[in-house]
Amino acid sequence: MNSKLLLKDRGFTLHFALFAVQIIFGTWPIVGKVALRSISSTSLVALRVVGAAAAFMLLQVKLGQLRRIPKRDLSWLVLCSVLGVAFNQLLFVKGLSLTTVINATLLGTTIPVFTLVVSIAFGYDRLSLRRTLGIALAASGVIYLVDPLRADFTAQTNTGNLLILTCALLYGAYIAISRDLFKRYGALNVITWMFCISSLVMVPVGAYALSGDQLQTAPVSVWLAVIYIILVPTVVAYYLNAWALTRVSPSTVATYIYLQPLIAFSLAPLILGERFNSRIVIASLLIFSGVGVVTKRGRSRAVKEVAEHPDALAH
Repeated sequence: MNSKLLLKDRGFTLHFALFAVQIIFGTWPIVGKVALRSISSTSLVALRVVGAAAAFMLLQVKLGQLRRIPKRDLSWLVLCSVLGVAFNQLLFVKGLSLTTVINATLLGTTIPVFTLVVSIAFGYDRLSLRRTLGIALAASGVIYLVDPLRADFTAQTNTGNLLILTCALLYGAYIAISRDLFKRYGALNVITWMFCISSLVMVPVGAYALSGDQLQTAPVSVWLAVIYIILVPTVVAYYLNAWALTRVSPSTVATYIYLQPLIAFSLAPLILGERFNSRIVIASLLIFSGVGVVTKRGRSRAVKEVAEHPDALAH
């Protein structure tokens, strides 16, 4: 009887942890919008990357889990750092500053589709009629949302949408090509080195960007938002996700990831006053349907790869 209760409690703890991870990532774009009211997107990225690198390094050393990456894999590590951290963060946060949280989160859901496309190109996955249909559905949703026939690409929202979409493409490529590094050296170990390498670039870039910000006039709420972004959606969520991955299947973790847009869609109108329209609703249905078809449970390696990246929809 006690063993059954223990297993039940352990199962509840696991699912609570997975749910907490999705709440964290679902709220990060909203908190990011608060921070962007007073500091530039480049400054926010620099603070997040450098702060997270320091936190990851300290924790990994303290836990005795930091391992060196051999020279033969350094080029892949640098490429993953560029695609998965530096460019990804710069494009996403800049795009977020120009578009809405709803649009950014919706376009971010295409990452599993891009992951599958790159996985097929690298020979990790195979193309099928079902996956082709899923890719076509998701692509039609993106095209309908961006509306290239009527788009004014000088408008901020459209520019932001395109930056987020480019970010999704690069991040999908990163997830696909990082799989071997994660398998050999461990996800958190690789991520720690990725943030450290990216911080080498972001320190000088961030210092220049911060010098142009009016930091002395930034309210306390902005600095609290920055601290939250550095510690919670980056460090805490990754460790919770890694802990859960050792106890449940990747497909279960990947299923929880799709709570992120629902959380963002629910909170953005309440906190930021953003509004839905018919175009967003129709695009959401098309994109969610396409992603659902592509990542159908147990059929694709892309599902396992996405599961190892808890920020796969929110970056």
